[in-house]
Amino acid sequence: MNDIARAGSLAPELNTHQDLEAFWMPFTANRQFKDRPRMLARAEGMHYYTPEGHQILDGTAGLWCVNAGHCRKPIVDAISQAAATLDYAPSFNMGHPMAFDLASRLVELAGDPFNHVFFCNSGSEAVDSALKIALSYHRLRGEGQRTRFIGRERGYHGVGFGGISVGGIPGNRKMFSAMLPGVDHMPHTWNLKEAAFSRGQPSWGEHLADELERIITLHDASTIAAVIVEPVAGSAGVLVPPKGYLEKLRAITEKHGILLIFDEVITGFGRLGKPFGWQYFGVAPDLYTVAKGVNSGAAPMGAVFARKGIYETFMQGPQAAIEFAHGYTYSAHPISCAAALATLDVYRDEGLLTRAAELAQHWEDALHSLKGVRNVIDIRNIGLMGAVELASRDGAPGMRAYEAHCKAFFDEGLLVRYTGDIIAMSPPLIISTNQIDEIVARLRRVLEKID
Repeated sequence: MNDIARAGSLAPELNTHQDLEAFWMPFTANRQFKDRPRMLARAEGMHYYTPEGHQILDGTAGLWCVNAGHCRKPIVDAISQAAATLDYAPSFNMGHPMAFDLASRLVELAGDPFNHVFFCNSGSEAVDSALKIALSYHRLRGEGQRTRFIGRERGYHGVGFGGISVGGIPGNRKMFSAMLPGVDHMPHTWNLKEAAFSRGQPSWGEHLADELERIITLHDASTIAAVIVEPVAGSAGVLVPPKGYLEKLRAITEKHGILLIFDEVITGFGRLGKPFGWQYFGVAPDLYTVAKGVNSGAAPMGAVFARKGIYETFMQGPQAAIEFAHGYTYSAHPISCAAALATLDVYRDEGLLTRAAELAQHWEDALHSLKGVRNVIDIRNIGLMGAVELASRDGAPGMRAYEAHCKAFFDEGLLVRYTGDIIAMSPPLIISTNQIDEIVARLRRVLEKID
């Protein structure tokens, strides 16, 4: 029995050493997990380690976020120094130097046409902030009737009420009846029959953007504040936009005076081989959200980037008046800012924001080598993101991917994500080609064992 198999056999015994009951775990089948825990005790570079010391190859950058790899010393040192120097400072009517330094560096990284950043603490908060910016912007311009939002089926925009309202994942919405009013959804872009096993952007599906015109006609353009989409729908299983699709959305929104918001919580900070996904696709939105990779997941942080003219629209009233009545106690938290500044240094010094472009072909070829493995019905990839979709078992959707997820962890020492019957991967940007091959080899062994 190998080390990871022993880790799996030991996992249930963790209940006898540590009480797991008090923690109500997020987005987790709590009873299932606590019956067979998958515990992580430390991390370094490309790997996690279990409490028993067994090594787990990280195929998901934690939760799409640890882009620079785990426990990088420059980031750890920056956090430690910040905690010992300025543990907290308010951002309401006060400030601290790191917040302004970070905003300037982020705007420089984004480049034209973005010139301001609003800080928050997560992707969920970033989305709600972006929606509120959009509503306020139109109101200040004398178009307060623009209150509608258009999202997309299978879109994930966090878990705030704004985010789940514009989001399109049924499981995230069905338990909560209080949604934002006036929200509609475009269809998602995945089509098994037309685009299965596409490499990169599918050639089929540009026409799906035309659905936005239909929705605009239904509601009248003058009532719509913004359209929000992920450039690549990550949490739904790496749904890659068809060629020309994002360009068409941009053209339609510009024609009707509607703001376009990109949710770049996953595609930001090098995941596609550019600092931001909009740069990869060559389509600039009006607002875009980031989190996760902004400081490689080392501390909670999110942000909204605003295109030129949006911030300036808010700066028209009395000078002593608060221009935007929104923010969070921990906006631009000193420790989070310190982690982000150090992370940007690591990205710059190691060329990590463009490394995915160098590895993308190897990643694509390795993933698509799984075509033909039993139960695999689709493989999708872009940058250093990828997904393997499995046929669902009759009467038990999602269980095949869940079993693969558990077997990967316990039997092969591999961390992958699962959603429905999709295995999703997004490794840290420090990954080597040999480690890419190892991820795919381990996943192949897992899939070949599953009925």
